[in-house]
Amino acid sequence: MNAEPTASATDFTDQELSDALVFLNGLSEEALESIHELTRSLHLRFADAAVHAGHITRDQLDEAADWIRRRALKQKVGIVEEVLRRKGNQRRDLVVWEGPKLKPSDQLIVAHNMRHPHSESIRSLCSELLLRTRNQGGAIISLLSPCAGEGRSQLAAEIAIAFAQLGRRTLLVDADMRLPRQHILFNADNNRGLAEALVDTTTKMQLHGIEDLPQMALLTSGGSPPNPLELLSGIRFEQLAIEWRRSFEYVIVDTPPAAESSDAIAVASVAANVLLLSRANVTPFSALKELARKLETTHARTLGAVIGKF
Repeated sequence: MNAEPTASATDFTDQELSDALVFLNGLSEEALESIHELTRSLHLRFADAAVHAGHITRDQLDEAADWIRRRALKQKVGIVEEVLRRKGNQRRDLVVWEGPKLKPSDQLIVAHNMRHPHSESIRSLCSELLLRTRNQGGAIISLLSPCAGEGRSQLAAEIAIAFAQLGRRTLLVDADMRLPRQHILFNADNNRGLAEALVDTTTKMQLHGIEDLPQMALLTSGGSPPNPLELLSGIRFEQLAIEWRRSFEYVIVDTPPAAESSDAIAVASVAANVLLLSRANVTPFSALKELARKLETTHARTLGAVIGKF
C-alpha cells in the first residue's frame, strides 16, 4: 500500500523535500540506495519512499516541510542580483551577474529535462555529496580524473546545475586554463575569467548568470596564461577560494587531466574536497592509482568516485 503525503508536505517539490530530509536526518548511503530503489519500483516520491521504508517518520517529514518554509522566508532572489544571506559572523557579498544570462547547451540534460534518467542519477549523486559535506560552510568540490575525454567538465557542470536547482547558491569555476570547456557548455565568451582574476588582483571577477537558475554563477577560465600551475599554486587562488566560501554554499571546480599536469593537484589542495571520475573500460588502473598517490600529499578529502559508462 503506497503511503500518502501529509498535508504539510504537499506544497513542496520532491527535490525540495528529499534535499531537506537528507540534510536534516543524515540518511546513510544504504538508506538512500533503498529509498531510490523504492522510488523506481513503486513509483513513489522520495519522501513517501523514505517513510514507506521506515527511514523517515511522519513527524520528521513535517519537520522538514517546516524547515523548507522557514528557509524560503529568509531567501530573497532578485532578477539581476542575489543578496546572499548572512551566516554567523561571515560576510555575505552582493553578487551581480554581468551581461546577459547564459543558456546551457543541449548536452547538459539536467538543465533541460529533470525527469530524464540521467538527471535523476545526477540528483542522486548530489544527495550523497550534500550528506558528505553538510557540516561545511561553503564547500569547494574539485573534480579530478587522470586523463582527457573522461567527462569531467560535463559532470562538473551538471553537478553545479543540480545544486542550483536544489536552491543552493552555487558557483561553477573552470580551472582548466589549458583546454577549457565550460564556456562552450554554456555558450559564453571566454575573454575574461579566472586567469585574469589570478594575474591582476584589481580585476573584478566576471560572473555569468544562467537562464532559469538564479542560484548559479559561472566563472570561466579566461585567457590561456603561460603559467597556469604557478597561478593555481599561488596565494591569490587561496584568497579567491576564501571569497567563494563566504559567498556561495557550493563551489564546483573543473580541472585539467591530472596525468597531464599538476594543476588539478594544486586545486585539490585548496578545495580540500575531491570527487574522482574515471571512464569504464578506458581509464587505466595505473593512472587512477598514481592519482590517488598524488592526492595523499594534499590532505584533501576524497568524497567518492564516479565511473562514467558513456
